Amino acid sequence: MPGSLHRRSFLALAAMMSLSGRALAAAPKVAALFAGKVDDNGFMQAGYEGLKLAESRLGVAVAFEQGVAPKPEDLTAALRKLAGSRPDLVIAHGGQNNAAAKTVAAEFPDIRFVVTQGNVTGPNLASYEVLQEHSAFLAGMLAGLTTRTGVVGHMSGIRVTPGLKGRAAYAAGVRYANLDAKVLTNFSGNQDDNALSKKIASAMIAAKADIIFTMLNAGRAGAIEACREGGVKQIGNVRDWTLVVPDVFVASAFADAGRALFNATEDLVQARLAVGQIRQIGLESPEAVRLIIVPSVPADVRSKVEAMAAEIAARRFEVPTEWQGEEFQNPA
Repeated sequence: MPGSLHRRSFLALAAMMSLSGRALAAAPKVAALFAGKVDDNGFMQAGYEGLKLAESRLGVAVAFEQGVAPKPEDLTAALRKLAGSRPDLVIAHGGQNNAAAKTVAAEFPDIRFVVTQGNVTGPNLASYEVLQEHSAFLAGMLAGLTTRTGVVGHMSGIRVTPGLKGRAAYAAGVRYANLDAKVLTNFSGNQDDNALSKKIASAMIAAKADIIFTMLNAGRAGAIEACREGGVKQIGNVRDWTLVVPDVFVASAFADAGRALFNATEDLVQARLAVGQIRQIGLESPEAVRLIIVPSVPADVRSKVEAMAAEIAARRFEVPTEWQGEEFQNPA
């Protein structure tokens, strides 16, 4: 990293310009924080895979911390530790890091910070957001168009902003396709508890849900088991679950959160990391966001979903990201 970034005698404006626009002389060092396990088959693993892709394709040196509890004080301490190793870029994976990243970025003004799925900015801080609400809306359309009972479900764990947006988009997609359909929606408080997710999915199935959209991490297996036992279909998220569990998944709202880490690192390497901004990645980038549908879905349903995908990608249709209503409670 150029030594000029460390000279206190430089004016603040010059420092900001060098942060955002100067090429790095040596191979950049990138440190990432994962508030969960990087083998969770979900959001954290997607982020980790994006980091490893950046390492292999871009030649950066990477380090990471995983398994940190999503508590403000723990996230702040972990980010301080990573920043203390003096990398060129610190990436905090997930919107739960918003507040911690703002705090620690201010303490290390000569290091760049990025929050994925975040909405915070600063003189040395940017957010990169994969718009999973885009594919979630399409998932809702598919559920609304294919439900036979008129009841569909949504399951998630922690109430982070991207998850709340995804729920709102899914519910809006259901309503767009089928005004008469009922959406059962639950935030259990845990992304990784399989016993809990099975209990919730089973309760939704008992309430007549025949399609459930799951936005979970390691806790998805419990929902899969419940759907298999109940003979209902599931729509996944983050990765392509139709290939992993083809007997249960009818679609997957693909939203590669790892693309945010990769793009941020690529922008660093190319000396175009735009601190002070929020970069969004949606359906216009199908390598990052799309709805994957199994071949057995009727052609007329597929065409309706694809037509809406084109409208969203062109930003001619704005996906709703706010929801109000009664939630499906955790079973006793």
